[in-house]
Amino acid sequence: MGLIVQKFGGTSVGTIERIQKVADRIIQTKNKGNDVVVVVSAMGKSTDVLVEMAKQISPNPSDREMDMLLTTGEQVSIALLTMALQEKGCPAVSMTGWQAGIETEGIHSRARIKQIDNGRVQRAVDLGNVVIVAGFQGVSSEGQITTLGRGGSDTTAVALAASLQADLCEIYTDVVGVFTADPRIAPLAQKLDRISFDEMLELATLGAGVLHPRAVECAKKHNVKLTVRSSFSEEEGTIIEEEIDMEKGLMVSGVAHDDQVAKVTVTNMSNQIGTLSSLFTTLAEAHVNVDVIIQSSYEAALTNISFSVSSNDLDRTLEILKLNQEKLGYEDVISEKGLAKVSIVGAGMVTNPGVAANMFKVLAEANINIKMVSTSEIKVSCIIPAEHTQNAVESLHTAFGLDALEVAVVQG
Repeated sequence: MGLIVQKFGGTSVGTIERIQKVADRIIQTKNKGNDVVVVVSAMGKSTDVLVEMAKQISPNPSDREMDMLLTTGEQVSIALLTMALQEKGCPAVSMTGWQAGIETEGIHSRARIKQIDNGRVQRAVDLGNVVIVAGFQGVSSEGQITTLGRGGSDTTAVALAASLQADLCEIYTDVVGVFTADPRIAPLAQKLDRISFDEMLELATLGAGVLHPRAVECAKKHNVKLTVRSSFSEEEGTIIEEEIDMEKGLMVSGVAHDDQVAKVTVTNMSNQIGTLSSLFTTLAEAHVNVDVIIQSSYEAALTNISFSVSSNDLDRTLEILKLNQEKLGYEDVISEKGLAKVSIVGAGMVTNPGVAANMFKVLAEANINIKMVSTSEIKVSCIIPAEHTQNAVESLHTAFGLDALEVAVVQG
């Protein structure tokens, strides 16, 4: 018996019928003697509908007004779910992000949570209510409504669980857990019983959409007990936790992919101290997330710098570079779209040399050209042409023994 935070995604609350089923699941948890706080996303594709409506008004609406618009989607969900609970005889109260005390940075569309004043939520729980909180949103110290970016409801749930010192945070979605790869790309992908925070963080960052990276980061920092499971079945999900015994784990736990990648090359920059700092500080100040970076010097005085960004950020990146050409002192910018990033992740890589070499060999045998490479202790990522994504994922999944995985032995 304890406090459980549950998060239900947009698919889980996509229709009135599904909202009724979510209410039943919440009541089951409540009837076991638990206090329950629930975080919900907007219904189904309603956020996409709101975005499309905004685009019909303006091709470039302000971030502030987009936040004001998009937060209404979650308010619909929390009100309907609360009504469903009340009709079933379960005391419940809904709260927007700001009513729940979620304070964020003053950045619109991609704010980070600074702190949570959970007093109002805790008082409602103490009175016997299930508290339904709108995910994805908060308020800045200046009183501005903000959003956390796509997938931010996961972060809301984990942050609330940490603030309330919850015994468990359950992320309910439309899949039964975390898989070794996207089953839509790799049909032989297997569900993992357990995975470490570090591995999950890498997978989430590298394109596995089952969890928001900031949610995993928050769970690891505050040691929140976290599980991912389906809202449409009773099957046990995937437990995300600290590493238990790496020696029993897999060398590679999963293959992730992101097929929305672009490459940018800035040519003939001055090859001196401060060049990299100047370039990437300029991009960071414009909130452009840069991933893989390669610097190549072909003569002492000049250097070319290549890096990858999300395809969605390419136009903004090129615009920022153009506006700052004189300050940065480069000659030209070359961009390439239609790329993907394919990655292998596993804590076992730390003690197993030659993993990267094996990955390169597998891709070469599949006749897939590698354009950029990035590595860490537990992952290797390759930028490749997007049309080869499925072939790359399936080939790597097979090569590293994930097709016939004994999921019960997967640890950290």
